[in-house]
Amino acid sequence: MKKSLLFITNIFVSSLIFCQTKSQIAIVPEPVSIEQKAGYFTLPQNITIQTIETTDLKQTVVDLQKRLSVPTGYKVSVSGNAPNAVIKLELNKTANPTLGNEGYFLSVTPKNITIKANKPAGVFYGVQTLMQLFPAEIEDSVLVKDIAWKAPCVEITDYPRFGWRGLMLDVARHFFTKPEVEAYIDQMSKYKFNLLHLHLTDDEGWRVEIKSLPKLTQIGACRVYKVGQFGSFAPPAANEPRTDCGFFTQGDIKEMVQYAKERFVNIMPEIDVPGHSLAAITAYPDLSCSGGVKNIGVSSGESIKDWGTHTAIYDDNLCPANENVYDFLDKVLTEVAALFPFDYIHMGGDETFKTFWKSSDAVTALMQKENLKTYEEVQSYFEKRLEKIVESKGKKFMGWDEILEGGIGANATVMSWRGPHDGAVAAGSAQNADGGTVAAKMGHNVVMSPTQYVYLDYMQSDRIMEPHIYASLRLNKVYSFNPMPSALTGDEQKYILGAQGNLWTEQVYNFRQVEYMTWPRAFAVAEDTWSQNEKKNWNDFITRIEAQFKRFDVEEVKYAPSMYDPDFIPSLTADSSLKIELKNEVNGLDIHYSFDNSYPDRFYPKYTQPLIAPKEATQIKVITYRNGKPIGRMISMPLNELKRRAEKKNNDDDD
Repeated sequence: MKKSLLFITNIFVSSLIFCQTKSQIAIVPEPVSIEQKAGYFTLPQNITIQTIETTDLKQTVVDLQKRLSVPTGYKVSVSGNAPNAVIKLELNKTANPTLGNEGYFLSVTPKNITIKANKPAGVFYGVQTLMQLFPAEIEDSVLVKDIAWKAPCVEITDYPRFGWRGLMLDVARHFFTKPEVEAYIDQMSKYKFNLLHLHLTDDEGWRVEIKSLPKLTQIGACRVYKVGQFGSFAPPAANEPRTDCGFFTQGDIKEMVQYAKERFVNIMPEIDVPGHSLAAITAYPDLSCSGGVKNIGVSSGESIKDWGTHTAIYDDNLCPANENVYDFLDKVLTEVAALFPFDYIHMGGDETFKTFWKSSDAVTALMQKENLKTYEEVQSYFEKRLEKIVESKGKKFMGWDEILEGGIGANATVMSWRGPHDGAVAAGSAQNADGGTVAAKMGHNVVMSPTQYVYLDYMQSDRIMEPHIYASLRLNKVYSFNPMPSALTGDEQKYILGAQGNLWTEQVYNFRQVEYMTWPRAFAVAEDTWSQNEKKNWNDFITRIEAQFKRFDVEEVKYAPSMYDPDFIPSLTADSSLKIELKNEVNGLDIHYSFDNSYPDRFYPKYTQPLIAPKEATQIKVITYRNGKPIGRMISMPLNELKRRAEKKNNDDDD
């Protein structure tokens, strides 16, 4: 009996250890293979790191030293030859074809840790995974006491699904400083993103110094300071001071590029033309077809386009019939190409409302001369000339999927942002195909960034909880994204370079809001682009990103708790009563509610089925709980707002 009891006890303890180990392994993005082993590695108070003597890994080792020593208080030394080192960073003498350029093998045993890779990038990514195995407090910037600095024993083999894993940060609509951009690079590189797309120019600001064209930043980087609902501001008065200024000097750019390189992140610049060019035209009015007559200066957030009719109110387009425009772009690109070593320069091409081209005698003459039948062909003429300028600087040309319209340049790469229902369609192709699918079938390289999956400026909770913008994008929708279009054959799939999430910043006024809008949805983008699609599991993903929340709490990185907010699904009954369905994005949560204007807690009614709003009630308040503890935000929803939505849905259904 004692032997049986001992056997059962050993099984229980072994199971407990296994469960504890499993619960501590919460890596984002999910690796290709994780084999759990018994036991833990415990950091000794004297830590030696054996590393490869290569400049590519110098900063990786410096960062690892800091991240291990600061919160623990332990001594961390580095050596190129330390057989007894507890952490070993190694490059394979014979390349492992499975790992490629960015993959790694990580082994954690009770005695030591080994990271092996073919290239330095793989070692860097192995280090990022390793740090996620230690307690969240390892991310602290101060000494932390009474922590067992343990990592579960594992063997991990990992490599990315796609080579292009990016985030786009719009620094034109609202400017963010060099330290803020570098903080963003720190955050994204920990989750194996390798591309930062900087949207440097737009109607609201020109953010990169061009020494041969000084007015671009002297004039184009400043506007009237306004706070509120972007896009609805009144036009600035003539005498309002334009004090909201900001741009990167060329020195700033060089430092950011180097900072990113040390963390295996490339920076791709975007100069958005021919549309979205009001800042440039304000500095140099003759660049527009209207000569700056229809220009109110650098936009401060007032409406400059009628989006319903696709009509430009003010002229924010460069003029394709003006030879000075191409001289201007040659000067800009000469300097931009020298600043950014990355292969690609993104040249925009989106949302070019052609209102002022249509009234331009010069454009009419150009169409006659070049036998251009449509204004889409006029833009194609512009894009093809621009592509040659980019290529003359030793760079590759990229544009938004509008560059497909009117005919795409021979070597252009498409960044596809419009979805299956409004995508750019090339002549002779099937209707309703997205631009990425069309471009890949034509043999052009593609980066997928569709609005309905990866536009991080979209609202991530109910609109009453978020800065209002065009649409909503919940976390589970981002996580459902597969960058590889199903319509592509095996041969065509090679043209999909990867994907990225895009954060436009019309409604993002400060860097804390940048973080809030990025995370946790960028965790999903990281998994969409790095992890194997067949391994994705929503419930497991939620568990793992909640572990990352603890790390962000330690680092004081802001993130959105929106996944804990329920969706409100209103409808009207036959007698016109308001029916309210509440739906959680995350499983295992309880919703408590009130209609009496008081603030509910777990002692209030729990939602179990659709509710009928009391006739005289004015609002419903809801809050989500997990295991008896509040986890969601208190939401106060006006019932007249829900009734309005229900009526609109009925009207839309009738149509």
